Amino acid sequence: MKLQVPFLQLPVSFDAGVLAAEIAALGESVWRPHPQGFPGNSAVPLVAENGDPQSDSVRGLMRPTPQLEACPYLMQAMATIGGVWGRSRLMRLSGQAEVTAHVDIDYYWRDHMRVHVPVVTQPEVSFHCGDDRVHMAAGECWIFDTWRMHRVLNSNDHARIHLVADSVGGPGLWSLIAAGRPHQARSSDWRARFVPPDPHADRVLRLESVNVPAVMTPWEVQDQIGFILDSALPHANLAAVHQLCGHFHRHWRSLWAMHGDGGSGRDEYREAVRLFAAELQRVGDGIRLENGTQLLKAMHSLVTGVAVNDEESCVLADERSAPMTARHHAAM
Repeated sequence: MKLQVPFLQLPVSFDAGVLAAEIAALGESVWRPHPQGFPGNSAVPLVAENGDPQSDSVRGLMRPTPQLEACPYLMQAMATIGGVWGRSRLMRLSGQAEVTAHVDIDYYWRDHMRVHVPVVTQPEVSFHCGDDRVHMAAGECWIFDTWRMHRVLNSNDHARIHLVADSVGGPGLWSLIAAGRPHQARSSDWRARFVPPDPHADRVLRLESVNVPAVMTPWEVQDQIGFILDSALPHANLAAVHQLCGHFHRHWRSLWAMHGDGGSGRDEYREAVRLFAAELQRVGDGIRLENGTQLLKAMHSLVTGVAVNDEESCVLADERSAPMTARHHAAM
């Protein structure tokens, strides 16, 4: 999710020692390598499709895994933060390892924010987002701008473990965000409320059940395209891209008026996407966005690749855009 600031600390904190003890009790066997095989990265699924700890999909009924249900304080922490939770995991970064620089451009990330609660960490672990850098201390709670280039470095020999929970928001979470502190702000009266373990606390979680459209509505098509075009850097062909996108949106709206998201118009929808993508490839090649991403790649991730979806398709939300120029790499 794109934010107004690179990092925002939320006004709530937790007992990292108790969280670490719950996680340690799960054992080593529950840890899984990163689905894309990034070195030094492993995870324990906490909220997953149908509660299946072997699933990395972000589509479907998101439910607690047995591992999350075995960690009452972890559940209390997520209930306290108050999001509607999608795929959520414990994420471990080995010593002397990194999460390489990238932008999260997948459709999933347009509306999902990533909530971090460090559980096991060291001062040498640094989180970089755009031109800014923070160390998230144990027990704190943070969100960050996934639309900017970001990476994580662990220059310590010991592993780092974070609760990493994905959410489109929720009443509790929006309240915390409204009271949050940008990482560069300093205020003597700002405090994070400490939430100790409480066996009687509410641990009921709000969980996603609907997350990917069968057919994208024309209103969402317009919103997604506008979001991309607003981020585009100046280019000689940008006016032609605007014109093409307007034509595609009007065509999509006419198809929606006939078919809605029913199955009768799937072939027409897919043909409209095919023609738009082909013409966009011709006029949009070489245009980049402010975060270094190619416009064509962003348009595929947010529009043409997800405008029509099969009911049984698995969606992983792991599409990334790596640094495109030396300038973006230097910013890290």
